[in-house]
Amino acid sequence: MFLRTIEPAEAEGEVASIYANELASMGRVMQATQCWSARPDILGPVERLLHQIRDGFSLGLINFRLITLVAAKHVPSSYCSYVYFKALSGMIGREQTLAVHRDYRNAGLTEQQIAMLAYAEQITIDASRISKADIDHLRTVGFTDVNIADIALAASFRNFMSRYFDAVGAEAEPDFLDDDLSVRAELSVARNN
Repeated sequence: MFLRTIEPAEAEGEVASIYANELASMGRVMQATQCWSARPDILGPVERLLHQIRDGFSLGLINFRLITLVAAKHVPSSYCSYVYFKALSGMIGREQTLAVHRDYRNAGLTEQQIAMLAYAEQITIDASRISKADIDHLRTVGFTDVNIADIALAASFRNFMSRYFDAVGAEAEPDFLDDDLSVRAELSVARNN
């Protein structure tokens, strides 16, 4: 981490509460959380927005994590690629997650998921090129406007988060790194960890 942040033992108020919740659920405070403490007034709103987007995601947690993995790849962000590869592997299996990372169009996903990820990818690469025809295509494969808004929120929020994490030097915790060094290298799309 490039910035001085609030360590768990130093935390007070809302920062201490957020840290305590993460310690209880994960056994540690992730650098992704701690890096926001350089601006402690921002940590609470960012955490609330993340939970509001993720917990209310109309397409379920697996699709949220698929979007996050694809967006992280194209930001690019090693940190988020490692973390979401690990999280998604626990849900759909390591091999399918690796296939999604390599080429989601040929990873055994549904037509709807492929359209969702193509939209998320385009948001990450250049959202200014999205047209009404792109949105119409999403509707054709069965997405509602709420679903489309959720996909855009998830991809856009991951862009924001991933870029901030890299900008302040957050590094993936060792247990998020894949044991296979070649897979780890594949996920390492920016700085090496």
